[in-house]
Amino acid sequence: MSEAVREAPKKQRPVIRNVSITDITTNYKQPPSALVSILHRISGFGMFLLLPFILYLLQESLRSEISFAHFKGVVDNVFVKIILLGLSWAYLHHFTAGIRHLFMDNHMALDKAASQKTARWVLVISLALTVLVGLKLFGVF
Repeated sequence: MSEAVREAPKKQRPVIRNVSITDITTNYKQPPSALVSILHRISGFGMFLLLPFILYLLQESLRSEISFAHFKGVVDNVFVKIILLGLSWAYLHHFTAGIRHLFMDNHMALDKAASQKTARWVLVISLALTVLVGLKLFGVF
């Protein structure tokens, strides 16, 4: 080995550490577009996971008058209403984020400012629609 190679200063290598879930929630602030993307995936997974439950409820509501009465009894449970509200949010968020992605596929709202603005709108619209569904589900109107 030559003298110059041995005397060359050693570069300091960056320290890479594992990131835990608590680091993500406390130390890193995600932009709205990242939150929409993460929630889009979570909502899609949640809808896929609870699809058998929804199909069961659909079957119970359509089979006969007796099964419809059973359906009404199941849906009157507060826990089931909370699950249905969560599924409603998942659908509404996934739908509005999907519309946003369709616009982005057509090369609209691709710059940073417009992307963040549309992401905020997705969050606001999906939550507002979920509140309306929740009010109807819990019998406010």
